[in-house]
Amino acid sequence: MKFDVFHWIAATTLLLILVTFLSVAGFSIATVFLLTVIGQVFLVIMVYKVLTDDYKTDKSFDDFYEDRPDLGARPETRDS
Repeated sequence: MKFDVFHWIAATTLLLILVTFLSVAGFSIATVFLLTVIGQVFLVIMVYKVLTDDYKTDKSFDDFYEDRPDLGARPETRDS
């Protein structure tokens, strides 16, 4: 299974939430610090993966809000 962008986002988020819980729960400063450093490395990797992801879409700025087409319409095409 490929470790795609969404897995990096989930892993980074869970790791940094774990750091928060462990710091409140009174774990040793060394453990929390180590997980914080690992979380920062995960964050850099995650940003790199998101920015270099080969994501293609057929959407444009004309499809601005698909759930609210009235917000994406240009003033000259907006129905009154």
